[in-house]
Formats: sequence, C-alpha cells, structure tokens
Amino acid sequence: MPDTIPISGPAAWVGKEVTQREDWNFTLASKHLEEIRLAVRQTATMPLTGIASAEFSLPILGQQLLQIQHQLEHQSGVTILKGLPVDDFSAEEAERIFWGLSTYIGTAVSQSASGERIFHVRDEGFKTGHPKARGPNTRKRLSFHTDRCDIIGFMCLQQAQSGGINQLVSSVSVYNQILHERPDLLKVLMAPYYYKRHNVDTGNSLPYCQQPIFSFRDGIFASAYLRVLIDRAYADNDLPPMTETQLEALNFVDEVAARKEMYVEFRQEPGDIVLLNNWITYHRRTEFIDFEDPAKRRHLLRIWLAAPNSRALDEMFRANYGAVEAGAIRGGMNPSSCNS
Repeated sequence: MPDTIPISGPAAWVGKEVTQREDWNFTLASKHLEEIRLAVRQTATMPLTGIASAEFSLPILGQQLLQIQHQLEHQSGVTILKGLPVDDFSAEEAERIFWGLSTYIGTAVSQSASGERIFHVRDEGFKTGHPKARGPNTRKRLSFHTDRCDIIGFMCLQQAQSGGINQLVSSVSVYNQILHERPDLLKVLMAPYYYKRHNVDTGNSLPYCQQPIFSFRDGIFASAYLRVLIDRAYADNDLPPMTETQLEALNFVDEVAARKEMYVEFRQEPGDIVLLNNWITYHRRTEFIDFEDPAKRRHLLRIWLAAPNSRALDEMFRANYGAVEAGAIRGGMNPSSCNS
C-alpha cells in the first residue's frame, strides 16, 4: 500500500521547472565532436551491433556520458544532448554515432520480433489495424506512456514541417498529485492490470501479462504505463471486464498527466538526442504534418536500453521484462523463432 507522504527528490519535478536543472541538457563541445568523428572512423568497418564502448572510444565525452547515466537514474530522469551537426554525417554514420553514444548508457535490447535494436520512427503510412502498425510509425498524436526498457533514447535526423512536439511528465509527480487528490485510487493503480501482447511482439508466447501502474520495491518508486495495450486486453471477451474503479483510476492518471502545469514540452531539433528514464517519466508527442518531399520527412532513431545502474522492480514486472533485479538486462521484445 502507498504511504501517505509524497515522494520527494529530484525526480518529483513539475512542468517547466525541470528545464532549470543542470541535468536537463548537455551541449557537445568541439573536443567532444572531435572524439565522435574519430570513433566513427575507427569503427567504420565494424558491424554496428558489435560495437561496445571500448571500441567507440570517447576518453573525455565518455566520462560525461557515464555521469548522464547516473543522472538519469538518480535525478530528473531526462537529459537532452545538443550540438551534434547531424547533417555533417551520412545516415549510416549518424546511426553509428547514436549507437556508440548509447553504449555508455546501457545495453540495447530488441524492439521487434525481428530483433532490431535501432528503430526508425517515421510515418510509414500504415492503415489502422495493419499488423505492423505501431504508434511511432504514424503521424498521429500519442498519449503519455512508457516503453519496455529502462532508458529510451531518441535521435532526431529530420523534423516534420509542423507539429511533433515532445511532451514529458514526471510519473513521480503524477503519483504525488493522485496521492493528494484521490488517494483512494492508488490501491487499484498499484494492483496489476492486464496488458495485451503487442501486435508486433510475435516472439512473445504470452498473450497477456499483468503489471501495476505504480509500484515500490525496497522503498524505490517505479511506474510503467501503456494505456493502449491495457484497453486492448480488456476489450477481449476471454478476460474479466475492467471494473469501474479501474477505469476511473486510469482516466485520472491520463487527466493528471495531461494538465498543462504538469508537463514540459519542447521541439527536438535535428542532431538532438533525448534520453529518458522510463520508470520515472512518461512521454508523448503531438500530431505532425510532414513535408511533401519524402526525403525531407520527419525521421528519428529510437533505442531501448537496459541500464547497469537500474532500480530493482516489483516481482509483477518479471513476465513482461524478463528480470526485475537491479542492473539486470531486461525489457525489449524477444526475437521470433522464424527470424532468429
């Protein structure tokens, strides 16, 4: 059961105040860019997924990235790396840079049944109901959610003509606000909800899993939330229906998170890399309008990372994440046997 005392600390930020934090962003200097260019040349003949931090050598920047790794777990849960002149690099080099920098933050896990560890976020034009359709591959507005990993990273290659604004909220502060206004709903939010297996998660043998929205282990908070998979689960006739209280609680999470004073918004520009701790933040983006020219359309790279300094999780997360121990490699999607 939740305590009656709100959670304090740097993760409990509200709205724009997070932009005043030292860990909000980090701008790459010329010495960092020199290291990146050298690392790209030194790893040019290596397969991307075979590159570790030892191969992508960043003597100065690497120490800063390890500090960012620490900050993501113990401070605000968000850092934006700025100053990378992404247009100076080829698409393959940009992907290599994103991968190389990420090796200092964590271990990349699979984002699909085919085992891809860098996912391309762009409008693929899939129709509603298409088996390969995922929210990131559309231009529609997304709701506040988390992804199945400790740390999620986005690298912007090109922005949309308009829209596609990033919005972030502290799930710690969402919890605190619900504790203040509707503590009666926290009991149900800390009990398990059903999640349906994602339509692209074909390597997963479990049609459903159960996990809570809010949880604590050893006094440490963690929140995971993907409303679309919860709604899909309870729409199936082979599960017990969602109770009125469960529905009210989910709606209140959405309502609190979407309050203008609760979240911060920004536009990720080409070259920007956004890193988020999924256990203490929710993220979403607004609908966007692309350029007519396909070569100019919005394009981001996404990576899911298991962090070596991650928190321990409630046992209820084991089925969906594979492990709950602190620092474990966990999350992601299992590759399908037909793709392995």
